[in-house]
Amino acid sequence: MTKTIIVADDDNAIRKVLNEALTRDNYNVLTTGTASGLWNLVNENHADLIIMDVVMPDENGLDLLPRIKKIRPNLEVIVMSAQNTMMTAVNATQRGAFEYIPKPFDLFDLSNIVVRALQKKNNKTHNSTDDNIDSEQLPLIGRSPAMQDVYRSLARLMNTDLTVLINGDSGTGKELAARALHDYGKRKNFPFIAINMAAIPRELIESELFGHEKGSFTGATNNSKGRFRQAEGGTLFLDEIGDMPSEAQTRLLRVLQEGEFNTVGGNKAIRSNVRIIAATHRDLTQSIRQGLFREDLYYRLNVVPIRMPTLKERKEDIPELVKYFLYRSTEEGLSWKKLDDRAMNRLKRHNWPGNVRELENFIRRVGALYSQENIGIEVIEAELSEFNPIDQDQNFNFSNISEVIETLASDCLNLQKDNSEKGDLYNLVLKEIERPLISYVLNISRGNQLKCANILGLNRNTLRKKINELNIPITRVPK
Repeated sequence: MTKTIIVADDDNAIRKVLNEALTRDNYNVLTTGTASGLWNLVNENHADLIIMDVVMPDENGLDLLPRIKKIRPNLEVIVMSAQNTMMTAVNATQRGAFEYIPKPFDLFDLSNIVVRALQKKNNKTHNSTDDNIDSEQLPLIGRSPAMQDVYRSLARLMNTDLTVLINGDSGTGKELAARALHDYGKRKNFPFIAINMAAIPRELIESELFGHEKGSFTGATNNSKGRFRQAEGGTLFLDEIGDMPSEAQTRLLRVLQEGEFNTVGGNKAIRSNVRIIAATHRDLTQSIRQGLFREDLYYRLNVVPIRMPTLKERKEDIPELVKYFLYRSTEEGLSWKKLDDRAMNRLKRHNWPGNVRELENFIRRVGALYSQENIGIEVIEAELSEFNPIDQDQNFNFSNISEVIETLASDCLNLQKDNSEKGDLYNLVLKEIERPLISYVLNISRGNQLKCANILGLNRNTLRKKINELNIPITRVPK
């Protein structure tokens, strides 16, 4: 029997593309551009599946979703949206969506999701909520494709107790992801306890996790509950799990396998009702080969893996992150600041080895040290040289120079979109390259323009003209 799919989207072009694609796959397709039209089709029982946008002219699709699930609990709904925030994915999942896909999407991926949704048997009614989550309280920020993968994984895991292993470089937001799983999950009314394995002396980790009995070791003058009992009913976040000593690994494995543990020096087994979320920046498979980490524990922890992308992989999120960090600065008593386009593009070209944490510290520093409202590229250049002198993207590395130029050209094209002056990409790119190049050579020349001109191979008058045109500050540094 031919399956009927309703496509609800205010965008005529998207409706047309989906109609053609789904019809080719032998589905009967009904389309509508409004929430009321969708509601009428659902009431007429003309659907095996719904593909709907969040934003429609007469009603938000997420507000309509619980009502659809109430009258048709087994009808699966795929939600699509250009509002690519984590909370869009979370709200869609909490209100009963089978899957959330961010726009723009791949038709092949959508086709696979449609097949899975139609093949799903014995559907259970999803838990839904009428509570709107304040977008201003987003724990994770960014709309890049890399972050969309994270959001979708988090949304699927919110209302489960599955053990999660979060992997990512330092500063990528591993604890924020863990907190999101807790704060928007079914254990949100119970404690979230975080412990960093690398910050605790190895001989005290077992006591810190499982508690100890009075007199069980030197210095144990009182009974201690330990983090597992403190987190009872909630979530225990084990950061830098790769630094956990072998004895504690064995104890943790027992908790995951049997759901109970003993305090240090105690004989009574204590039942544990805690969700475990672990995180590491290490390659645990390599640690296993080196005999530093238990393989059986790794598989117990790595039930669902989540990888946090580096900031280098999501540079399109930098403007949104910067805006958020500047907003946070105003809450700390600092005046409002904003960055011009050239300054923002310079931040996007920076390497950020410390990831989001480094960017946050940098923006807090700029907000505190400069009184002007508009922050230009001069400030950014000066602070980057002080804040992180080793900027890999500033080095003339011929293995990545093409990538840098391509990124720069793309940024310049974006700047031209709202500019009446067209067809000047060549000069725009040259100006963007000339300024940091001349600034760099002036810096190593200690402000000596004659020496700088000789290094660059320019006439001294030509150099002076470019310094004036590009508004490059000159500082003579004494020897």
